[in-house]
Amino acid sequence: MKIAIWNVNSIKARLDHVKNWLEQNQPDVLMIQELKGLDFPTTEFETLGYEAEAVTQKAYNGVATLSRHPITVEQNALPGDTHDEQARYLETTINGLRLINIYLPNGNPVDTEKFDYKLAWMERLKDRLKELRSNDVPFAIGGDFNVIPEGRDCYDPEGWQADALFRIETRRKFRAILNLGLSDAFRVYNNEDQQYTFWDYQAGAWPKGLGIRIDHFLLSPPLTDRLQSCVIDPKPRGLEKASDHTPVMIELRD
Repeated sequence: MKIAIWNVNSIKARLDHVKNWLEQNQPDVLMIQELKGLDFPTTEFETLGYEAEAVTQKAYNGVATLSRHPITVEQNALPGDTHDEQARYLETTINGLRLINIYLPNGNPVDTEKFDYKLAWMERLKDRLKELRSNDVPFAIGGDFNVIPEGRDCYDPEGWQADALFRIETRRKFRAILNLGLSDAFRVYNNEDQQYTFWDYQAGAWPKGLGIRIDHFLLSPPLTDRLQSCVIDPKPRGLEKASDHTPVMIELRD
């Protein structure tokens, strides 16, 4: 089973890129982040053989899951805060697997409530994943985590020290999530430095190779045992009018 993630930075702007990528790569599931709009083009993907479920928000955020198999929605918001209206979480069951699609808050500027919101969101996420682990529910969680896990996941670790994506508080929260017994799928088979999923639009970051790795799959132990591969596909970042992120795909054995 092939499962992919991709922050498309506006589904309206990147619809053709996503459709072309689906046709070329044929994943069973694609989890999309940062839709940036209330209306999701479900029928466009149905013509390609994909069901779709989306959690949307006007102009900002938004996540959607596309699947060749029937989708059962388990949660369309992260539990723990009934006042949180940001569209960042979609938990589904597909083909017997619990798949969680997230767009974790950026958190910048760090001297504002945005950073507090990020850390609180991560704590709520840990609580939800801990609950799934306690109930022996195997799961994969994937999406834009807005977290640089280690220095080797960044072209300039020193320059990013004060950023919300690499602040020590953020990395501690991420490590606490991993300490539930989860695996960073990309690092199961790949220990190379400078493997990135995001290149800013500014300062020629893409042609200069100035990237960061912030889009992740985390797997509970039963799915880690089934993991065959996890690869970053950088090709879409080089397209005209590309998203600043690029897809990541895992393959699980039956």
